[in-house]
Amino acid sequence: MPEVIVYAVEGRSIEQHRGLVKDITDAVTRNFGVTAEQVVVQIVESAPSRKARGGILFSDR
Repeated sequence: MPEVIVYAVEGRSIEQHRGLVKDITDAVTRNFGVTAEQVVVQIVESAPSRKARGGILFSDR
């Protein structure tokens, strides 16, 4: 059972989540030869004040 974990800053809509997990599931089924029911996609979201790049919090950008 393939599992894909996506880390992102929170703030995207449920429609964006649906689109992302559908696209990821389609790619995994096509490339790994498994059914959609076997693919697990987890979106892990962080608050902008809890994630940084280059030493600068996303909330400060």
